[in-house]
Parts: sequence; structure tokens; C-alpha cells
Amino acid sequence: MQTPTLAANMIDIDKFSATKLNSDPFEFMVLPGFLKTDKLADIVRDFPSIKQAGSFPADTLNCGPAFIKLIQQLEGDEFRHAVEQKFKLDLTGRPTMITVRGHTDETDGRIHTDSKTKIITMLIYFNETWHESAGRLRLLRSGEDLDDFVAEVEPSIGTLLAFKRSDNSWHGHKPFVGERKALQLNWVLDEQVKRREQKRHGVSAFFKKLFGNKEYNG
Repeated sequence: MQTPTLAANMIDIDKFSATKLNSDPFEFMVLPGFLKTDKLADIVRDFPSIKQAGSFPADTLNCGPAFIKLIQQLEGDEFRHAVEQKFKLDLTGRPTMITVRGHTDETDGRIHTDSKTKIITMLIYFNETWHESAGRLRLLRSGEDLDDFVAEVEPSIGTLLAFKRSDNSWHGHKPFVGERKALQLNWVLDEQVKRREQKRHGVSAFFKKLFGNKEYNG
């Protein structure tokens, strides 16, 4: 079987490479149209069914073939090289970790920077329309004020947000309760971090499925 290249498939690596990297107040980029238009229907069809809020490890979900192919391409060497060139760093030997969300609740969106174990964070959105003022991720100048933002990202299908984790990579969004589909891709420091984070997300996912969001908020 012939292995297709990224350019022929799910993601637009040329557009990614050509998109400006912002440096103020931290390194980030926003790219609508990161997913190839002619593949969107297949990806939406194969997005896993998630009924609870929370982040779920991708390998614990029932993902369809197109969504699995997207994950494979995001974790592939060609895209990693593009990310390295964009952010001027070496990700050789750094593991990837992918989690998926289908819903958010009132506890999501609080201002944070991501843990120091993460190197790069990427969010890809899968919502076909977004008319809400809430649920739009804001990239912030500080950890104090959600309204003091430099960019606001509409979580519409095919949009990518990528940033380098730092002590001032503050971000958050106004609480939104309901369906809000996203994939998060991280490059992390080492395999120990990946195993620990996957276990943490897996335990959280188990209890959310067992008790529902109102009974368990780990």
C-alpha cells in the first residue's frame, strides 16, 4: 500500500510553514484552514463520540479511520520538522501526546500557562459553526485578566492554534457548557511525562464516564 504524503492529505503543511509566528507576549500562531477542505467531511464523520466534558486520551476513544489518519500525520516526522523550523527548536526524541474533547463545562477555560512538562501545545478545532461569545480561547497578556488579550481564537472547524509553552503563555476562555470539539497535541519532555499524563487523563475519563460531570471533577 502506498503511504500518502501530508501535502496530499489531511493537513496543509505549506500553509502552516507560511503562517506568521507572533512573539508578543509569547510565541504563538493561529491558522484557520489548517485542515484540508476536501477532507473535512471525512474527519467530522470519524470524530469520536464523546458525551462528557474533559480531555480523553485518543487511544481510549473509538476514532474512525480518517481521524486516525489525521493523528498519524500530526505525529509524523514531516510535520514535526515543520514545527521545529517554525519554533526554532529540536523535538528529536520528544514524545507526542494527543487528547480529545467533545464537550466543555463550567469548570473549563480557567486561565493557565500549561505545565512545564509541555514544550509545544497545539489545538485543532472541529466545530462546524460557532456563534457563541463564550468558548473562544484568548491568548492573554497576564494571568490576571481574561479581557486583556492579544488574540481570540474561534473554535471553528479546521482552525489551528499553536504556541510554545512558557511561564507567561497565559490563555483561557469564558465558560461554555455544551459541545465543543477539539484535539490537543503536545510535545512533552519525556516518556515518563507522557505515561503520567495519559494515566491522569485516563483516570479522569473513567470517573467522568462512571459518575458524570456533576459527580466527579478531577
